[in-house]
Amino acid sequence: MAYVTFGSEFETGEFIAELLAHGKKLVLPRVERGSRVLTLHAVQDPVQQLEAGLWGIRQPRADCSAAAASQVDFVLVPGVAFTARCERLGYGGGFYDRFIGGLTSRPALVAAAYSLQVVPALPLSESDQRVELVVTESAEYSRES
Repeated sequence: MAYVTFGSEFETGEFIAELLAHGKKLVLPRVERGSRVLTLHAVQDPVQQLEAGLWGIRQPRADCSAAAASQVDFVLVPGVAFTARCERLGYGGGFYDRFIGGLTSRPALVAAAYSLQVVPALPLSESDQRVELVVTESAEYSRES
């Protein structure tokens, strides 16, 4: 599972292209505005199967095949900021925190970020979910470190 880059986030286009070129199944999130739920959809052709969603973020069209969270073994997680302890600050909607918190089996949760996004501390709540690994252009931070 990955996400499509929005704004100044780490660019995921090459990662997505590599996944598809190597025959991997690509799952992308779709945010349902009314229910505030993140749903998963299989995508084979991002150019044809994505549309602008909430906040203009490109996401799978509603007619893309649904994917089960139980089939996901890796999640590239977006975020605004991270700590060296792999804490994550999202955009405030709680979509990924609810999604991760509701998983029955936890896949590898990895964040790709720029080093300037790694800060000493973040304002966190009990519902905030950590990732296992934060990778920047200059360092890797493991939750277990």
